[in-house]
Amino acid sequence: MTKKKRENLGVALEIDGLEEKLSQCRRDLEAVNARLHRAELSPEARRSLEKEKNSLMSKASSYEKELKLLRQENRKNTLLSVAIFVLLALIYTCWAM
Repeated sequence: MTKKKRENLGVALEIDGLEEKLSQCRRDLEAVNARLHRAELSPEARRSLEKEKNSLMSKASSYEKELKLLRQENRKNTLLSVAIFVLLALIYTCWAM
């Protein structure tokens, strides 16, 4: 997803959407694999299903990489939030004394 789109969505919402896409892609991949294992397929149908399988595998791999990056970004954001909270708590404690 582009940086511009990320600015409009929260990272957590983006992760949820991408996880749903990955889940759908995996279900589609399972369906294609089931059709491939049927004994009676023409060579053309088999090639078409293999091509679809490769496309789905590529798409799933892409989604997994994107999820990994988003989760890293989410961890950094969480760490930054905690650091800011601790800093503010420290400042408040010093000021209140």
